[in-house]
Amino acid sequence: MTIYNLGSINADLSYALPHLVAPGETLAATDLRRGLGGKGANMSVAAARAAGRVLHIGAVGADGGWAVERMMEYGVDTRHIATVDAPTGHAIIMVDSHGENSIIIHRGANYAIPKDIVAQALSDASTGDILLLQNETLMQAEAARMAHDMGLRVIYAAAPFDAEAAREVIPHTDILVLNAIEMEQLLATTGMDLPKLGVGCVIVTEGRYGGRLHRAENGWAAERFETPKVEPVDTTGAGDTFTGYLAAGLDRGMPLQQAIRLASRAGALMVTRHGAADAIPDLKDLQDSGL
Repeated sequence: MTIYNLGSINADLSYALPHLVAPGETLAATDLRRGLGGKGANMSVAAARAAGRVLHIGAVGADGGWAVERMMEYGVDTRHIATVDAPTGHAIIMVDSHGENSIIIHRGANYAIPKDIVAQALSDASTGDILLLQNETLMQAEAARMAHDMGLRVIYAAAPFDAEAAREVIPHTDILVLNAIEMEQLLATTGMDLPKLGVGCVIVTEGRYGGRLHRAENGWAAERFETPKVEPVDTTGAGDTFTGYLAAGLDRGMPLQQAIRLASRAGALMVTRHGAADAIPDLKDLQDSGL
């Protein structure tokens, strides 16, 4: 089985700060780290490091060859990453002493992905494969519709939250993943409750408090799940790690709740590390951590 991921690829510039910058404030950083990021790349790397077979669909600029090579090193199939006439996407990440972050994103090549590349990539897909989506590229709705019609399982991480994108993608989604704030935004902007969304499975993450699973088959009752207790140093990429591990677990045939437990452990370990894609743990790291 294969996980197809239509997703962003960014160069991350991460600044360590004593606190997040307030309006009008100038603040000296205590550290600077450069690395691979973007929600899409993070999810692909996480799924690959969780022993999933992952094919990434995306784009970089002429300056992004290093990012493609880095993804290959982590086990991601990069045949459908195009080089386009736009700068590689990048993110400026501010991380405070408690591990909380604020992020500025420049879309760049992530919004210049060739329109025919999704169909080319999915031409080899089979019923039961997974399509993974998030909101840092274009063409999510078209890809979701195509994958749904082909019998793929569509997992949609509705982040960063975009009401219009959510309305277009959710009708073709099998599993919706979002955090508690994004869930509130979704219900407020659509005016719907869980049954009316039309998704059979909704997973809401709540950081250190774990999260909840809502399924149509269980009458939408909240099924709580926990996350291991750790001391966070950087929350960047934790949600992406959760989603990538979730997809890999399901792709490997795990029952949903078992895949969620695996993803929760990986997300917890991730917040004890600095960085994004380059810091995502693999299965051995997870085993050795004792979480």
